[in-house]
Amino acid sequence: MFESQSIELPQHGVSDRSPQKHCATCHQSSSSPKLTSPSLAAAALPPFLISMGSPWAVAGALLVGLLIWHKKRLSARGALPPGPRPLPILGNILDLTPKELWLVATTWAKEFGDVVHVHILGQGLVFLSSPEATMDLLDRKGSIYGDKPTLVMAGELCGCDDMVAFTPYGEQSKRQRRLMNRALGMAAIPAYHPLIETETHSFIRNLVASPFKYMEHSRRYAGSLTLSVVYGYEVAGTDDKFLTLAEECVDILANKISSGGGIWPVDIFPALKHLPAWAPGSGFLAKADKWKAKMTEFVEQPYEFVKTSLKSGQYAPSFCSMLLEDAKTPTQQFEFDLRYTANSMYAASMDTTITTFCHFLLAMMLHPEVLARAQEEIDRVVGSDRLPTFSDRDSLPFVDAVLNEVYRWGVPVPLSLPHRLMEDDVYRGMFIPKGSLILANVWAISRDEGLFPNASAFLPERYLEKIDDPVLAKRRDPRSFVFVRPLDLVAGNMTDHACHLSHIYQHSRRCPGVSLVESSIWILLANAMATLDISKPKDEFGNVIEPKVDFNNSVFRVPDHFQCDIRPRSAHTLKVLRQTETTHS
Repeated sequence: MFESQSIELPQHGVSDRSPQKHCATCHQSSSSPKLTSPSLAAAALPPFLISMGSPWAVAGALLVGLLIWHKKRLSARGALPPGPRPLPILGNILDLTPKELWLVATTWAKEFGDVVHVHILGQGLVFLSSPEATMDLLDRKGSIYGDKPTLVMAGELCGCDDMVAFTPYGEQSKRQRRLMNRALGMAAIPAYHPLIETETHSFIRNLVASPFKYMEHSRRYAGSLTLSVVYGYEVAGTDDKFLTLAEECVDILANKISSGGGIWPVDIFPALKHLPAWAPGSGFLAKADKWKAKMTEFVEQPYEFVKTSLKSGQYAPSFCSMLLEDAKTPTQQFEFDLRYTANSMYAASMDTTITTFCHFLLAMMLHPEVLARAQEEIDRVVGSDRLPTFSDRDSLPFVDAVLNEVYRWGVPVPLSLPHRLMEDDVYRGMFIPKGSLILANVWAISRDEGLFPNASAFLPERYLEKIDDPVLAKRRDPRSFVFVRPLDLVAGNMTDHACHLSHIYQHSRRCPGVSLVESSIWILLANAMATLDISKPKDEFGNVIEPKVDFNNSVFRVPDHFQCDIRPRSAHTLKVLRQTETTHS
């Protein structure tokens, strides 16, 4: 029988089999069964299918029949996009890896082109590795490429199916995004600036006090800021009850439900959700119940805090309080949508902030000349007696260039979350079947030598160059592929500036809250450069220690904790930081 845990691939990238371009008759795809994500698709056929005479043998036989039927269907429709040759039935299981799948996809792009098709047990996956293909399909054809795959384990069993990132395209997703646009649209962001600046100053002071805890401080900064903005809740400390609960839920989502880049058997065979508790292999159901209870707790408790605060009249303005006050007499449906919309904002904000800040530290440590140039600009524009504010942004072009290069060089999400094609489509003469999962290979786009000469180097000055061609300028703007234009803009619901702000929640499914996240990251990096010297660490004899940086995650490209020397620029800097504490107290 199968284990009640996720299934993982061997740790390798492209398989030893020689990749070959193929025709539609040897490369199969289907809209069913559904896998869940690029990393989750990396799985082996469960061994229980081999046991003839078991119920799984029947399921296996049905699967074989389904694949044969789809093979004939696809042959009649036309050629699929090229890709590595699949195994019979299993497809490209051995070609995928749960770690750094974007590197494998980039290798495929060099071999087969910018649109590559693979399949796992009949479920088609299409990787887009150029700005042209990404914009053509996920932006211009966003009305049919904007859906999300169904997640049985994460969604139905663990209670995530009503969160923004998991809701399929439809009325609920539209209602959720309308709520976010009302409270977190571009026009609303300046109202949050004082709060963001206060949290940023607190972060810098904590970082100066204990620089070796930079990962912990960045986690608290992201969590505290999000809880303040969304719920009007002030975090009391690192062991705060809501902060602890929120981090537990993020860990469940990132490291348990999506553990190791495997898939859950129930995602392949949904009928397994009906297994009785005593049945062998049903342990995943107990895990799901436990995780669902914790996720529900985080949905309900902070929201009830807001409602209680509103009734008492003692509350801080927030996303939830503003929408509840506007609603006056909120309906049950409104409150349901608001609960899950608010809850959905935490995980993405937290992981994105941590990822970007860690890559920023790494870049500044490796390139002290970049930090020195940014500090010179800040000193000239802002002076040394105060810290940068949002009003300084237009006067700090090199600081903006550093942020852009951090986005490109340290892409937080190198492979986008999957989109599900809602109907058959033909692109450049290639047939893409309904139900295919579409993934933008942002890593490959960010390393395109045609767009970014010497792409592996950290060169912020590339963003100071004047480009007369507007199409080329847009493609070179990291926020046009890291934050690609959403459907909201196509519908006329957002400003042109907002169209550049959609990296983390990519393409037509982009989250309106990204403007808030981007603003908080800018002020964080600007204040860090204004106050800190960042360099490689030294041993007790004064010898430089070369940093060792590893990446061991499959969705957000967060570096493992690395050694780094972080200290205030001067005694005067410390004095200015202490003044911010007095100002905000």
